[in-house]
Amino acid sequence: MVAADNLQKMPKDTTFNLAAYLKERQKLCETALDKSIPIIYPEKIYESMRYSLLAGGKRLRPILCLAACEMIGGTIDMAMPTACAVEMIHTMSLIHDDLPAMDNDDYRRGQLTNHKVYGEDIAILAGDGLLAYAFELVAMQTPESVARERVLQVIARLGKALGAAGLVGGQVVDLDSEGKSDTSLETLNFIHNHKTAALLEAAVVCGGMVAGASAEDLQRLSRYSQNIGLAFQIIDDILDVTATQEQLGKTAGKDLIAQKVTYPSLWGIEESRAKAQELVESACIELDTFGELAQPLQALAHFITSRNH
Repeated sequence: MVAADNLQKMPKDTTFNLAAYLKERQKLCETALDKSIPIIYPEKIYESMRYSLLAGGKRLRPILCLAACEMIGGTIDMAMPTACAVEMIHTMSLIHDDLPAMDNDDYRRGQLTNHKVYGEDIAILAGDGLLAYAFELVAMQTPESVARERVLQVIARLGKALGAAGLVGGQVVDLDSEGKSDTSLETLNFIHNHKTAALLEAAVVCGGMVAGASAEDLQRLSRYSQNIGLAFQIIDDILDVTATQEQLGKTAGKDLIAQKVTYPSLWGIEESRAKAQELVESACIELDTFGELAQPLQALAHFITSRNH
């Protein structure tokens, strides 16, 4: 048996293998998502829903949800229904965003967009189906070990992140800003704090809610996720300029074609990268109080600014 005073002197293993962590968590999320929507009659709508939901991607939002839950002291099983729900809501937003009435894109995650395969009518309904099922999943599949009051809080938070106070509101202002070269930084921040960061924030905060996080810890998670959400969008804007269609898995240069004001168009690429890095560092500081338990969330924050697709 090691004496307590000797134990304190032993070096701690502070290394964190993000690649292994992502691979393991992506596999868990893929399995859960695959099981969540079986194909039944009418097959077409379930096939369409699964086509986009299971098209790959980083699964960043559900992984963030799981990581937040575990950092607070919860388990993967407690948070998985919420994690899957967040990914369903995100997928819905992508299906609808790609429609001709919105961004009119032909490719997403390296394959044809949903409406190009199933038609605009089924694509709209597939998005609607995923959205409705996301809330059903949280309500019905969250383990009984999670207090029902927490489940209700999660449902309310997801609804707010999705609606006019969140993603939908951001998309409206984004559409209104197309072709307007005088779009201000304030408006640009509004768009992306709502269109991008709101759902990402909900993923993190809801993971904490499921685990019973205190009000103070939920505030820390909220500030962390707001920062990484904005950093995520800045990097997306940079990649739209610098990456190829093959790297992005979707049409490159769309922002320029749509004459959208972006962070690189306001700041330039190098300053944009620096701003994103500052946001990530601020996000990580918010979690310092959790010590080693925060390593996954802090590593994921840095991953956001280092990605090239």
